[in-house]
Amino acid sequence: MNIQDRLSRLRHELKRKNIGAMLVAQPENRYYLSGFSGSDGYLFISQREAILATDFRYVELVKRESPDYRLVQIKQGVNWLDEIAGRTKRLGFEEGFVTVAQHSQLAESLKKARPHLEMVPISAVVEKLRVIKDPAEIGLISRAADLTRKAFEYAYKTVEAGMTELRLAWLVESFLRENGSQAMPFEVIAASGPSAALPHARPSERQIQAGEPITIDVGAKLEYYCADMTRTFCLGEPDETYRKVYDTVKRAQEAGINAVCENATGGEVDRAARKVIEDAGYGDAFGHGLGHGFGLNVHEAPRLGPNSKDILKNGMVFTIEPGIYLPGWGGVRIEDDVLLENGKASMI
Repeated sequence: MNIQDRLSRLRHELKRKNIGAMLVAQPENRYYLSGFSGSDGYLFISQREAILATDFRYVELVKRESPDYRLVQIKQGVNWLDEIAGRTKRLGFEEGFVTVAQHSQLAESLKKARPHLEMVPISAVVEKLRVIKDPAEIGLISRAADLTRKAFEYAYKTVEAGMTELRLAWLVESFLRENGSQAMPFEVIAASGPSAALPHARPSERQIQAGEPITIDVGAKLEYYCADMTRTFCLGEPDETYRKVYDTVKRAQEAGINAVCENATGGEVDRAARKVIEDAGYGDAFGHGLGHGFGLNVHEAPRLGPNSKDILKNGMVFTIEPGIYLPGWGGVRIEDDVLLENGKASMI
């Protein structure tokens, strides 16, 4: 984790926006810029300083994980922000994360001591730095994807007719945790039969039957980096609808992957996959975007969808996940994680 490089890139963006310093509190952004894995704290980053303010619980953790930062301990009754603000005139904060109550508290703490300090809302500055993954990040995501594929293999061998969706979801999650995954980055989806027509179905006590679609959507998490993959399969002999729908989704995914290239937009890649589904007569049954970036969060930029203007660049990782959902019957989604490298997509 090259913290100094990440700080340098952030400082460049702050200077370009005429922001003297920035408060970072969003957990994934905080981890990305410091390596600090604690659940509470603020980064104060200016052109000259990198400060991590947190309470007694995490003092030793900061020393271990964030040696590039100066530690400031937050103590009750002490105006820690006033203490570190220095001569800052414009202080940026994450408008997409800081609540109204938090903003009011921070502003009030500075009101008397630094009346001329302006708090400036900033949108997605750190998130934009995170879009391009470095080799270490790609390595962690690849490991998470490998473990996720092993979980699918385990599921194929374990599932049987009469097993509930909840039981299947728990077996998959247990396998991942027992093999090194951190907490799930999102709740495991295990849906069967008509429930598989719901893209984000919650596992239930419904018993899985032979011949119907079974969809599992899950991701391992290793050293804070996620995977996100989906497989659809069935027990026994699939019917003709399953064969046709599955083949269409598979071809759509291949078309989407083949359309990925540097400087393509997320909308262009989405259209390449969506056309396959539309031509097969299932256009109205594919109602979500083709994919999304991921990393420290399970949903990050870029977005691949009908109206996305996000420009794809080497070093981005994202999902390709077309699906067809037929109420009363079920659905098929196939989701893989890909890396844009040397101008084309490859499975990660």
